[in-house]
Amino acid sequence: MAKRKNVEIKIIYGVIFLIFLAFLIVPFLRLLNQAFFGEGSFTIQYFKDVIQGVGFLDALKNSLMVSIWSALITTILAFLLAYTIYYTNVPGPWKKIIHGVASLPMLLPTITYGFAIIYSFGKQGLLTRLFGIDVYMYGFPGLTLGYVIYTIPTAFMLIYNTMGYMDKKFSVVSKLMGDHAAASFHIAVLRPLLGTLATAFIQSFFLSFTDFGIPDSVGGKVDTIAGILYEEMLGSIPDFNRGAVIALVMLLPSIISIVVLKWLERYNIRYNKISAVELEKNYVRDGIFMVISGCIMLGILSIFAVIFVVPFVEEWPYRLGFTLDHFTSVLQDPNLLSVFTNSLFVAFCVAVVGVLMSYGAALITARSTLNEKLKSVIEAIALVINTIPGMVLGIAFLLTFSGTSLQGTFLILIVCDVVHYFSTPYLMVKNSLSKMNASWETTAMLMGDSWIKTIIRVVTPNAFSTLLEVFSYYFVNAMVTISAVIFIAGAYTMVITTKIKELQYYNRFNEVFVLSLFILVVNIIAKYLFQWLAKRTSRDSK
Repeated sequence: MAKRKNVEIKIIYGVIFLIFLAFLIVPFLRLLNQAFFGEGSFTIQYFKDVIQGVGFLDALKNSLMVSIWSALITTILAFLLAYTIYYTNVPGPWKKIIHGVASLPMLLPTITYGFAIIYSFGKQGLLTRLFGIDVYMYGFPGLTLGYVIYTIPTAFMLIYNTMGYMDKKFSVVSKLMGDHAAASFHIAVLRPLLGTLATAFIQSFFLSFTDFGIPDSVGGKVDTIAGILYEEMLGSIPDFNRGAVIALVMLLPSIISIVVLKWLERYNIRYNKISAVELEKNYVRDGIFMVISGCIMLGILSIFAVIFVVPFVEEWPYRLGFTLDHFTSVLQDPNLLSVFTNSLFVAFCVAVVGVLMSYGAALITARSTLNEKLKSVIEAIALVINTIPGMVLGIAFLLTFSGTSLQGTFLILIVCDVVHYFSTPYLMVKNSLSKMNASWETTAMLMGDSWIKTIIRVVTPNAFSTLLEVFSYYFVNAMVTISAVIFIAGAYTMVITTKIKELQYYNRFNEVFVLSLFILVVNIIAKYLFQWLAKRTSRDSK
């Protein structure tokens, strides 16, 4: 029986390892080969050409500067939102609204943020016309605003989740000991959050530094490293060697972030018990944080408001009569409609395959007796994938699979998305499986059941709510990603995000906003449907 169990585990391990070998390790080696080898011999000439090239160092400096500033702003804003939820007595419905608004930007592709900023703050923008403001939003202002909106959901969830495991009794004890407000805040809130705040900053910086969608729409004359990479690979004269070099340069923040995040783990504070503490009434505090959180949410919503206005008027900003012609036009255009169905198909397949991959990998590391060294391989893969930018992975796929039967197929898009977003779903499932009774498999084996039967009959029903959350995570991200698929989507496999990029060149912004609304509605339905199913499943299992 044990032998059979090991065979089943090894088969799952073998399949997962082969997938990562073919679609992660081999593409990355191909990328290295393209950057370091020219005409059959090792060379660093491509690196010299890129570094000495006109505009590269300026673009690198621009990316670093705007990413640092936006990450700092994002971390502060995300902290204020999370603090309002956990450390004030604002009404419960207000806290739910904060959570919903903070998560909203992740339901839209980043390239849409840029267009929304232009149509909000441009010369004839919605906010410009409403309030008479005239703000130049191309270049650094637009990039900073776009990156802040883009990274708020990630930073907020990191800080929000950590605050949920912080013991508020230390705040009470600090005040009883006579500490003034600033000291109490530092001891009971800021100090335990230090590692998470640093992680939120690093993640926000990393996402901003490697994003392509926002610079493409509001970058203006400010070049970024992602923009240069796109031009090298898909410009009028593609240069794969220089593109590979720039892709490797984009990996540098990844390497640094791994080292820093490992070092920051020492600052994580774990509580043996979390006490139920009722916050003291303080109407001044609650009022101040209600206003602050309201302003932050209003800022986020005001940017996206234009998406709900422009598609419903005849011709912005000249003819403002209500119309549904833009929606009718999209629905009657077979090309646009096929792009929408392509996105739904790819997102669904990514979610299904992603659930199977992350569940299989988590079963190996959390619920099997497989050799620890073999388990560490999966752990290492998850750690590496978490820090590889989507553009870098997309380029690696382009270099590896161009000219093969996979080029221009839905399969390559599905596999790319599954690999790109693997880390978070894997950790979600692993954490869930680790909390379950460790003796289930042993008991089942003694009763004559195989390992796989135990997984299907016992473990899977208890993990089903987490698997639904993973399905939702994969689906939503597959609907909004652009950086991971911009290089490998073909004419017949184009998805909404890559189509939006194409529509940009023809100034067909009405179609852009209609398609963006389609993405938003689909993702809202998917997110909350699977969230509701997950909660119901979890409640039923208990």
